[in-house]
Amino acid sequence: MTPAAVPPAASPAAASPTASSPTAASPTAASPSAASAQPSPSTVATSTAATSTSATSAAGSSEAPSDAPSETPRTPAEAQRERAARTRALTQSLFEQLSRHESGTAEHERIRAALIEANLPLVRYVAARFRSRNEPMEDVVQVGTIGLINAIDRFDAGRGVQFPTFAMPTIVGEIRRYFRDNVRTVHVPRRLHEMWVQVSGATEDLTTLHGRSPTTAEIAERLKISEEEVLACIEAGRAYRATSLEAAQEREDGMPGLLDRLGYEDPELDGVEHRDLVRHLLVQLPEREQRILLLRYYRNLTQSQISAELGVSQMHVSRLLSRSFARLRAANRIDA
Repeated sequence: MTPAAVPPAASPAAASPTASSPTAASPTAASPSAASAQPSPSTVATSTAATSTSATSAAGSSEAPSDAPSETPRTPAEAQRERAARTRALTQSLFEQLSRHESGTAEHERIRAALIEANLPLVRYVAARFRSRNEPMEDVVQVGTIGLINAIDRFDAGRGVQFPTFAMPTIVGEIRRYFRDNVRTVHVPRRLHEMWVQVSGATEDLTTLHGRSPTTAEIAERLKISEEEVLACIEAGRAYRATSLEAAQEREDGMPGLLDRLGYEDPELDGVEHRDLVRHLLVQLPEREQRILLLRYYRNLTQSQISAELGVSQMHVSRLLSRSFARLRAANRIDA
């Protein structure tokens, strides 16, 4: 099939006498290529409609935010739950990475440090429960961090337990051990300390139930223990710090201070050094002379009774006593 003949295009110079001058060029005197690029009326109408539609859409999109409902702000509880969920997901991912590295390697230590950093909010949450103990919160957080590190080193992700559930008892136990061993200046038996926790719980329950402070008998009946044990537990619970005997105490009733009320002069104190010295000197005497001195001055026997018990004469007992005194005086360098 023969293509249709196309008429040859006219040269630009022959198109118009004025077209050769650029300053005289006009839209009506354009070249054939420019004429072919000129949009047709239908094209212009379509373009105008498209532009109008785009402007309308843009105007509608700019007005859309004012018509759309605003996003409801999250409550602090929801934000906290979201942070906790992100922390759990991050912790699980870090434990999966930790299990793929040998202990002691640089990558293992890096992931372990990231786990500690990610779970520090859990330590602060537990430490806040001990705010009433009058201890610096930084110290409590540091002790709790030790418990967190122990929990991370012992945690087994294959058991299907969430890490916070596993770590919480370890952190609490570490902090309680710190209060028991380091904070108390007066150490009490562990049994009384544990029972004091039960007494405190029973006291709160009975106070809520009766609307008043419970009596010792009511607490003892609630816990099935004696009243003496309840009193001992209460005293143990209060024994966190010792009171200085020399501390100045202002009493409203005019009574003397603790040091004046408790202190007195013991008459036996003067004989402590003498008794210790005698004990040191007696071991230097022969066994028979030691026995005679014990019978004479500790059992308060007379020389006749000592002679009868030992089977020797009273005169001999007297000579032995004199010789023992001489040896003791010679060995006593203090009097010398």
